[in-house]
Amino acid sequence: MKLDELLKLITENHNIAINQTILAESLGITRQTVSNRLKTGSEVTVSELRKIEEYFGLSLFFNRKNNDDIITVDYYKDVFASCGNGSIVFSEEKTQLSLSESLIQGFSRQKKYSIINASGNSMSPTIEQGDKLIVEHWVDNQIQDNKIYVFCFNNEFFVKRLSKNLDEVIIKSDNADYRTRTISGNTINDLVLVGKIVGIIKSVN
Repeated sequence: MKLDELLKLITENHNIAINQTILAESLGITRQTVSNRLKTGSEVTVSELRKIEEYFGLSLFFNRKNNDDIITVDYYKDVFASCGNGSIVFSEEKTQLSLSESLIQGFSRQKKYSIINASGNSMSPTIEQGDKLIVEHWVDNQIQDNKIYVFCFNNEFFVKRLSKNLDEVIIKSDNADYRTRTISGNTINDLVLVGKIVGIIKSVN
């Protein structure tokens, strides 16, 4: 969840007016840092969400008495979908995590979700090493342009931004140090979409 989305959630659902100074105080950072993060669309970490809950006496995500919007999702803690040069899944052992529906873009109880870990830096600053990625499982190979997907190609898993252009798929990284790639011709059939990234839980450094 982005910082501006969190502010909107608190304002609309809890009727609390929060300015940048108060938010900075709750997080233990400067007002200028808050301002910069709002401008860049910064994501909120789990640790920061807990700080805000404690500071304002709210139950935003983790300690709600009403669990109607809390769902349980499979978490593959040892499955690393690469954000760099590709990484083969080496374990399918899973646990379960509980999280709020509000952390998932376009949430629907008719859809299937999982959580995996990100590895590498090619999607930085959107996705960083160790971030948890909420994956909406994809039922077909239809690509929504410029969305971030987990996909398998040549028996390796990747997390990249995809677009479709006539008879080719364009694979882009958010990190400018990585070049754009394309898959075309018959090899497109070897690309299998695992799911779309619909939420990012930022790692706590």
